[in-house]
Amino acid sequence: MAITEGRLIMNGLRSAVSKGKRGRMGTVETSASTRKRSKQAVKEEDTTPPVPQSSFHTFSDPADVVQLRSQLLSWYDKEKRELPWRTLALAESDINIRTYAVWVSEIMLQQTQVATVKEYYKRWLKKWPTVQDLAAATIEEVNQMWSGLGYYSRGRRLHEGAQKVVLELKGRMPRTVDDLLKQLPGVGRYTAAAVGSIALGQVTGAVDGNVIRVLCRVRAIGADSTRPTVTEALWNLSNLLVDPERPGDFNQALMELGAQVCTPKGPLCIKCPVQSHCRSYHKVHVKQEQNTAKLLDRKGSNLPDIEDCINSGACPLCPSEPWNNDLGVQNFPRKPAKKAPRVERTLTCVVTRTREEANEEFLLLQRPNKGLLAGLWEFPSLLLQEENSVEEQKKLLCNEISTTLRTCLSETLIRYVGEVVHIFSHIHQTYVVYSLCLKEQDTQTHTGKTQWLDRSALQEAAVSTGLKKILKLFDSADGLEDKNSKSGKRLSHTGGRKTDKPRRAKKPIGAAANGGGKQLSLSSFFNTVKAE
Repeated sequence: MAITEGRLIMNGLRSAVSKGKRGRMGTVETSASTRKRSKQAVKEEDTTPPVPQSSFHTFSDPADVVQLRSQLLSWYDKEKRELPWRTLALAESDINIRTYAVWVSEIMLQQTQVATVKEYYKRWLKKWPTVQDLAAATIEEVNQMWSGLGYYSRGRRLHEGAQKVVLELKGRMPRTVDDLLKQLPGVGRYTAAAVGSIALGQVTGAVDGNVIRVLCRVRAIGADSTRPTVTEALWNLSNLLVDPERPGDFNQALMELGAQVCTPKGPLCIKCPVQSHCRSYHKVHVKQEQNTAKLLDRKGSNLPDIEDCINSGACPLCPSEPWNNDLGVQNFPRKPAKKAPRVERTLTCVVTRTREEANEEFLLLQRPNKGLLAGLWEFPSLLLQEENSVEEQKKLLCNEISTTLRTCLSETLIRYVGEVVHIFSHIHQTYVVYSLCLKEQDTQTHTGKTQWLDRSALQEAAVSTGLKKILKLFDSADGLEDKNSKSGKRLSHTGGRKTDKPRRAKKPIGAAANGGGKQLSLSSFFNTVKAE
């Protein structure tokens, strides 16, 4: 009995893993750990009979598919943006270089805007034009090149993948979608399909965020687009529509349509090349006719019917919420409410030293090789677990820095600077910033995980955008202190660049003349002006 039950559980787990692989999509693929489900959930999913999907949400007429392909590709040929990775994919004859270059672009474009990626992509390909060049680089160089682009694990996985191609695949990039998925770290279902279709000409659909939005609107798919059932339906639809002669161009055209026309807000339906196939646009148009008819003839008339799914109410692709006239085509797709980002407060200290006949230098510590901002350099920092007074915060930082430098420092040297907010995708981070200026004899001892960099070297180092914000605040406070010192003004706090207490709000104009709170009458206002 136990053996039988064990086999059932193992079979269920294998099924779940298989479904997880098929369901990966979007521009940032989830890790394997996030796709694990409980044994109970697996049993429920395996025993629940699938609800038949209506042809309403797909294309039953092959002629419609052919027409949509033609309309979309004609529009793309005229309206596509000229992007460096597209140009390279068309011009590069070496399949190894072409696959590598498209792979780099797809990883960079995960959760990052095209405008931001373009310059990073050009610099990357100039420095490492082949997979062999990237494999020979150090992770420090990769982090430095990636600095400011965000989601730093992407750069690390590109580097790991390049080394694997060189060491294990003899320098030959994978040639199929399946091999891309299996052999390259950080490559999920979407990335493999995009690279496979664009660089290798493989006939496969590719479903990213833009494509999800377009397909959901075109075929009125209103269920939660993150559910496995909806995910599979979208991939099936994408694979049905993809042009076998130009798969890469078709997938890019669908993405371009979502980025330029079928946008999340304010979609330009009047410019859409596939408007005639769009069920959500048709529904908006019919709803408008119905509302107009009702206004003109309150007794009712022969209003047009809105074609709906025959399984409405039971169909896993139909929306569970009622149609909202104010949203129009933006009724699709429906997404679950985003989880609120985790709120964190981090103590950080800008530690500087001044050496004879040398520029000011900054102390940087390297973060762990795994986790948030892995391998990047930062100012000495501590995550705050609870609310602390300024004195307690200074003491915590003093102990941390003293341990790092293996010396004994006084917390009276630490000065409060201010706060910086930086938003990660899942963390609302507030940096509570302090500063500390040391003499050279206090800074001699350090480990391989610390380094002193002057300002020019710091600007080129592998550091995060958050650190650059902290440095900007430090510079502005430093400049204010210098200005106050030269003008003879006394700083309003003990040992700090800015006051440790919040500033009092300014009184509104006219408050002094009126003794405080009451609003001036019109006559008193003119009297005041006359007196002035």
